[in-house]
Amino acid sequence: MAKDQSIQKGRGATIKKNFLRNWQLYLFMMPVFLYFFIFHYIPMYGVQIAFKDYYATLGIWGSQWVGFEHFERFFSSYYFWRLLKNTIILNLYMLVLFPLPIILALAFNELRNGAFKKWTQTLTYAPHFISVVVVVGMLVAFLDPNTGLINHLLRLLGMDTIPFLTSPDWFRHIFVWSGQWQTLGWSTIIYLAALAGVNPELHEAAKVDGATRVQRILRINIPSIMPTIVILFILNIGNFMQIGFEKVLLMQNTLNSETSDVIQTFVYQTGILEGQYSFAAAVGLFESAINIVLLITVNQIARKVSENSLW
Repeated sequence: MAKDQSIQKGRGATIKKNFLRNWQLYLFMMPVFLYFFIFHYIPMYGVQIAFKDYYATLGIWGSQWVGFEHFERFFSSYYFWRLLKNTIILNLYMLVLFPLPIILALAFNELRNGAFKKWTQTLTYAPHFISVVVVVGMLVAFLDPNTGLINHLLRLLGMDTIPFLTSPDWFRHIFVWSGQWQTLGWSTIIYLAALAGVNPELHEAAKVDGATRVQRILRINIPSIMPTIVILFILNIGNFMQIGFEKVLLMQNTLNSETSDVIQTFVYQTGILEGQYSFAAAVGLFESAINIVLLITVNQIARKVSENSLW
């Protein structure tokens, strides 16, 4: 017993000593800690309304407990499978394009003309700073059936105009590829930073051995940034069900709703517009639960396969 107490005192003294030695670092971390605690952890208290028939006048504690009633209502609804299918297909579509920033970063890294490299990087980074509202406005301007540039070119070529923004078949392609245009360059930054840390001596040795540029990319660059690739892939999977509903909502209309209806827009419609707070909270909690399961599963697989993981 006395031995255990002495061990605990020793640990406490070590923690106190480390804190006093590095108090500036802990102070530097405090704003980030407070941000996540105030805006991400404290609001989790309100998740319990997903299991209640919540009324604002009664408050959270005063509202009636209904258990899994809202979840059962959502799972048995006629729109459940359409929402789930659209959400999964749209996210899988974007996940398939996950290697594009890696390829672009590898291409930038091989450029030797400094001025041209900076110009192309700036050109690809710039769309990231354009508002989503502006991007959708650009899509409307370019793809309008009557006045849009794309349909105008189709008419000049003797082809029929295409109602891009009202066609369910075109919605996913427009959404995903316009998103790639907006974020592709910005997504390469972290890969370029990882590539900057590759030891140049490895490339010099490979050149001496007669390795081509492609071989050096495949055997040196990609293995060197693989931990970064794995971590970012796991983080992407952790947000698999979250599409970014603002852009979907702006592009959505009654004609393309067959493919544009996703879980997040449904939560917005039922919770904010219709005031069904408990039902919307239940749907949102279901979406978050899927993300957590996917994050843990992919992290475990990555740790066993590549020995790189978040934890």
